[in-house]
Amino acid sequence: MGHEQHDGAAERERELALVRKSQRGDRAAFNQLVELHQGGAYALALRMLGDPDLAADVTQEAFFSAYRAIGSFRGSSFRAWLYRIVNNGCIDHFRTQARRPSVSLDATLDADRDGESAGDAHLPQAMIDPSWDPERMALRAETIAQIQTALLALPAEQRLALILSDVQGLPYEEIARVMETSLGTVKSRIARGRAHLRRLLLRQGELSEMQRRPDSGKAKP
Repeated sequence: MGHEQHDGAAERERELALVRKSQRGDRAAFNQLVELHQGGAYALALRMLGDPDLAADVTQEAFFSAYRAIGSFRGSSFRAWLYRIVNNGCIDHFRTQARRPSVSLDATLDADRDGESAGDAHLPQAMIDPSWDPERMALRAETIAQIQTALLALPAEQRLALILSDVQGLPYEEIARVMETSLGTVKSRIARGRAHLRRLLLRQGELSEMQRRPDSGKAKP
């Protein structure tokens, strides 16, 4: 545990060193920050918006905004600051378009694969593996689609809290910085979001079961 804490502290210090260089106009340092966080920023935008093209646009604009405003950064977590900019971009899109997010299964599967640790099975590796089970993979894809659809039906604040905590694994303190709120509010949003998500998934499961049994609603002769 102590070794992991030391590595985490060293990583944060290296990141803050890149931030300080960026604030002095070092573009190469900022490009390193982009490389460190572009995957996580895009995954957040994709799960908030459900559209890969929109997510790419919002992520790109977020990095432009971060570069322009880097001089004003005074926090201890560049990631939290950046994710707040990404989320603000998503919220701005909802306001201007007056539309609900949609779901893209292919993009969600890609984000799920990219978010896995190096020791987990990736989809292409599973397909090459002679023990690959197509039925299991189809069920996994269906489950991912159901979860993403349910996520997109949540209120934006609950969705953001769940993505940051349960998908991206951020600690509550960092989530609080992203959402600019208290730890208590973060915990409450996560709890409500999980309960809401569970209800939506149960409802989806009931609807799927009804669709699989088309004769269930017909009167017997």
